[in-house]
Amino acid sequence: MTYGATDEFGFRAVDKPVHIHDLNATILHQFGLNHERLTWRQQARDYRLTDVAGNVVKDILA
Repeated sequence: MTYGATDEFGFRAVDKPVHIHDLNATILHQFGLNHERLTWRQQARDYRLTDVAGNVVKDILA
């Protein structure tokens, strides 16, 4: 499957770029996990794999 496009050198996404947080949120969604509730506690702070960003990319799932 191809999603988006890169420049002529394949160096940078120029069409429909996806951030790593969005990709992780999409993969976790496919596993049936809510990426906003998947947290762990370290040094008195809750951490998430997708940090405060991350949205499920619905176009990839279609």
